[in-house]
Amino acid sequence: MIGGWQAVDDYIAAKLLGDDDVLATPLANNAAHGLPPIDVSAAQGKMLFLLAQIAGAKRILEIGTLGGYSTIWLARALPDDGRLVTLELEPHHAAVARANLERAGVLTKVDIRVGPAVDSLAAMTDDAPFDFVFIDADKQSNSHYVREAIRLGRPGTTIVVDNVVREGGVLEVDSDDEKIVGTRALFDMLSAEPRLDATAVQTVGAKKWDGFILARVR
Repeated sequence: MIGGWQAVDDYIAAKLLGDDDVLATPLANNAAHGLPPIDVSAAQGKMLFLLAQIAGAKRILEIGTLGGYSTIWLARALPDDGRLVTLELEPHHAAVARANLERAGVLTKVDIRVGPAVDSLAAMTDDAPFDFVFIDADKQSNSHYVREAIRLGRPGTTIVVDNVVREGGVLEVDSDDEKIVGTRALFDMLSAEPRLDATAVQTVGAKKWDGFILARVR
C-alpha cells in the first residue's frame, strides 16, 4: 500500500506540479549536508503555497526551517513586498537553508532566526501580526507554538501544524513517545481554545500516514 501512496504522489506531482529544478536542488543539497529527509512532500509544499495565497498572506511565520524546502514554497506565495520569518534551532540547518534560499532567489524575502523557537517567539513584537503560520518543529512544544501564533496573529490568521496523526500514534493514550504526548496535548489544547476554529486532515503519500491541523484565528 505504501508503494501505492508514493506512486499516487508521483502522479499528482507529474500532472499538477511539473518539473522544477529550483525545488529539486534544495532536497539534494540537504541530503549532501546530512540533513534528515523530513521535508514536506512536493504536493504538500504546493498546498502550503496555495493556502498562503488563499489567505492573502503578506507576512508569514514558519517555525522549523530545516533546509528551507517548505520555506521556498511559502516565500514564493508572497507578493513582492511580502516577508517571511523562519525559526531554526540548529545553526548547521540554518546555514544550509540560507544557501538553498539564495539559490532559489527568495532569500531577500526571508529572515532566518537561529536558536530555540521559544526564545525567538518571545522576543517578537514588531514582526506581528502574521497572516499565515506554518508549524513544523519539535512536537513537544506545539501547544506553545500555537498559542504564540495566536498572540502574533490577528483575526483571520491561518495556522497549519504538520505531523499530527503520526501513523495513528495520536490514538495511543499511554504512549511514552514525547512526540505523541505533545501531539495529544495539542489536540487537547485546541479543543478548549475559544480563539480558534480548527480541524485536522489525515494524509497518505510519500510521507506515509500522517496529517495536519488547519486552524483560523477568530
